[in-house]
Amino acid sequence: MSGEFAAAGDIATGALIGRAVESRAGEHAIGHGAHALCLNCGTALVGSFCHACGQNGHVHKTLTSIGHDLLHGVFHFEGKVWRTLPMLVTRPGGLTRRYIDGERARFVSPLAMFLFFVFLMFATFHSLENGHGFNLDNTPSSKAEKLARIDGEIASTRDKLDRTQKRIAQGKADDDDQGDIVGYQATLKGLQVARTSIASGPEEARKEAVSNVNTGWSTLDDGIRKANKNPELALYKLQSSAYKYSWALIPISVPFVALLFLWRRRFKLYDHAIFVTYSLAFMMLLATTISLLMTIGAPAWLYGNLIAFGPPVHIFFQLRGAYQLNWFSALWRTFALLIFASITLTLFGVLLLGLGLME
Repeated sequence: MSGEFAAAGDIATGALIGRAVESRAGEHAIGHGAHALCLNCGTALVGSFCHACGQNGHVHKTLTSIGHDLLHGVFHFEGKVWRTLPMLVTRPGGLTRRYIDGERARFVSPLAMFLFFVFLMFATFHSLENGHGFNLDNTPSSKAEKLARIDGEIASTRDKLDRTQKRIAQGKADDDDQGDIVGYQATLKGLQVARTSIASGPEEARKEAVSNVNTGWSTLDDGIRKANKNPELALYKLQSSAYKYSWALIPISVPFVALLFLWRRRFKLYDHAIFVTYSLAFMMLLATTISLLMTIGAPAWLYGNLIAFGPPVHIFFQLRGAYQLNWFSALWRTFALLIFASITLTLFGVLLLGLGLME
């Protein structure tokens, strides 16, 4: 149950942060009546909002207003979210182009959408974690059975080796006995290595190997050893870093998109940043949807097709609409962006590993 509460808290936090960065343009005033002067900056009010600082002319001063503000921030992106979300899914190119061209009051900003869906995705993943590891080969019963079976093989091989050596000593050996001895000795050595590995466990073997790592970078080596001693903590740090630094995907991705339009000077870095941020917001939503479908036991073909075709189809139509491209121009750029996306994810993964291991 604590996972569900934590997930709900993450979603609420995402909505609040998304709301905090979202412009209030195009919204209506809350409440009735207004003060003659803005209580924030003292400017004379002309309408429901202060034209100097943007504060609402009506200010709540009741205890219930605190709860109202919280619920408003979590559940109320005004009506803009219901105009933005369908377009993000079905007409991403039109949404991107209209936002770039100045229609800000009608739509939720790309950064607000991105932040909300990042929180939603990680909250969903957190709530779906079952917390159980898969240690199928490390249970006491299976471990004892494997050791007993290997001991039997060792005893049988040793017996065959002894009999062959006796035949050679008695002068009764045939042409194959010398080769058999070599084979039996190699088999014994392999069985003994396998027995040692099972007896100590794969974790001990892994820890022994990693404890001797030497990359030449002492800070990284220390981080690897710490992760080796406490892999659960290392995984938590990795997830936390992915959560905190997800925004880094935007500046990493923008230069790759800009490369595709070097000869089209009318498209600026700002255009590419809006494109990337809306695209990443959709990918976070898609990842959340796929994880939920897999959890509820949806048909494999359904989420399989979403994984295979969802990103390229969305990128294609967003490119075509946002940059007003023809089919061929959008198509080759889609393939190029898919390659760039894999590079971006690799760079982001390296960043996360570095930050996680060296903290």
